[in-house]
Amino acid sequence: MLALLFPGQASQSVGMGRDVFDSSRAARETFEAADDVLQLSLSKICFEGPEDELRRTEIQQPAILTTSIALLRALEEQVGPLSPAYVGGHSLGEYSAMVAADALDFEDAVRTVNLRGRLMQEAVAEGRGAMAAVMGVEPDVVAEACRRAAEETGLVVTPANYNSAQQTVVAGDAVAVEIACNRARELGAKKTVPLPVSAPFHCALMEPAAQKLEVELGKLRFRPAVPPIVTNVEAEPNADPGRMAALLRAQVTAPVRFTEMVQRMRALGVDRFLEVGPGRVLSGLIARIERRAARANFSEQSELEEARALLASKGIVQEGAA
Repeated sequence: MLALLFPGQASQSVGMGRDVFDSSRAARETFEAADDVLQLSLSKICFEGPEDELRRTEIQQPAILTTSIALLRALEEQVGPLSPAYVGGHSLGEYSAMVAADALDFEDAVRTVNLRGRLMQEAVAEGRGAMAAVMGVEPDVVAEACRRAAEETGLVVTPANYNSAQQTVVAGDAVAVEIACNRARELGAKKTVPLPVSAPFHCALMEPAAQKLEVELGKLRFRPAVPPIVTNVEAEPNADPGRMAALLRAQVTAPVRFTEMVQRMRALGVDRFLEVGPGRVLSGLIARIERRAARANFSEQSELEEARALLASKGIVQEGAA
């Protein structure tokens, strides 16, 4: 079985999507549609920058979504229907997954993530929040470090992204995040790395953004997802359009359960993962979570044969393969 996965924030780079824009009519139409929706040249920012503009959350989110869907459309144009059993995404990538599953119109997704980015940026004053990756210990140890830091400071700090058994990202008030990292190292973490983000995503500090986004999500027309979407909040497949707005609202403040998402898809029979979108972050995480699952990327036209080979494969790699 095949699953498609779509990346989230921080996977962007100047120049992303340019080659498929030049070579694929479907990709070109995708970028042009996003430009029309936002009434700005999102495509030019993706292709030429400047990098500071592409990093702005309200630009970064629709840029990554648009590039991901343009790559998907270009791939379908070249190899035919992909027919995945499941789709999923990391944070923002869940919106790309919804478009891929025909649960949400592309134009509505672009408009919504542009707003989502702006609301998330505005939810916390600049300099108040932070995120950091904690590596080399299991998630329950990181959760305990966060609990101690929150108790010491009276501030917010919680796990935000469960990326693998040995990598958990934490988010919250900057002071509490720093102390949580100190406590994690005391508990055995090999390394903690502050992340260059503009806001502390997927924690309780995002509640003001979630409340405002909820209003807009209530206006969207969702359709049954074909295939089902394995969601960030539950790490379970969902195809019910009546639940989608609530899950996307909850996603703003809830942790991304990516490890469980991949494990659940494997338990359901998925043995091939194709990451579609800029970068290779998710493929690297899958290599740590499920080493026997076959995986590939389609982030640029030069990776077409890698993607084609995965689609034609039986899906199993040797234990220990990189």
